[in-house]
Amino acid sequence: MIASNIRHLRTLKKLSQESLANALGITRSRIGSYEEGRSEPAIDMLIVFSEFFKLPLDVLLRTDLTKTKDGSFLKVGENRILFPMVVDLNDDDLIEVVPIKASAGYLDGYDDPEYIDQLQKIKLPFLPTGKHRAFPIKGDSMLPLKAGSFVVGKFIEDVRDIQNGRTYVVLTSTQGMVYKRVYNQIEENKGLLLVSDNKTYDPYFISIHDVLELWEFTCCINTQEYDEHELQISSIIRMFTELGIELKALEKMIQ
Repeated sequence: MIASNIRHLRTLKKLSQESLANALGITRSRIGSYEEGRSEPAIDMLIVFSEFFKLPLDVLLRTDLTKTKDGSFLKVGENRILFPMVVDLNDDDLIEVVPIKASAGYLDGYDDPEYIDQLQKIKLPFLPTGKHRAFPIKGDSMLPLKAGSFVVGKFIEDVRDIQNGRTYVVLTSTQGMVYKRVYNQIEENKGLLLVSDNKTYDPYFISIHDVLELWEFTCCINTQEYDEHELQISSIIRMFTELGIELKALEKMIQ
């Protein structure tokens, strides 16, 4: 299995045997020997492969990675690894879209490659590099985004990369899929504080062990037009939010 896994991972990264060998500081023939099963990597070499592909040793040794597709992923302990983006015939990145009607089923299907593979896909060529997915917004907790809008998020592999105060789509085992402003409290409380921009909703805390996925906001897609009244309310809410941030900064300076 390790032979086919090495070959498959190299192919997913679009590397030749020679380029992989150069990256690892070994010979091309040695890579060929591993992939053809003529020899097996020693433990120190397995560690090198593990670090290069960012996969734990038990996944390399025990999981048949050849069953994964370009848009698939694996659960690795409490972390998740997404393989390279899905691309079309023109080599353009495609974004999976979680439909509104099926969003409740995302909690059950997020780790099922077949579920992810059947999601509709769109192109957004202006996005930065990384793995992206579009999620539907429900309710009014994150005004001015309206229910029915979509948030396009970039997958975050390591929760330590969270930037306090930025917005994320968070998938949890207890709350399902939510879109909130996130504050990292892992060191002090072993969890995250989730805050709505609509202040009628109280902030709440979730344990880091309940977090299944994190997607950092990249852009949003509105599916409905705002009327003049809604825009005025949104402007007022934004003004008070910004004022609150300024007051907190001023309070820290005075203390």
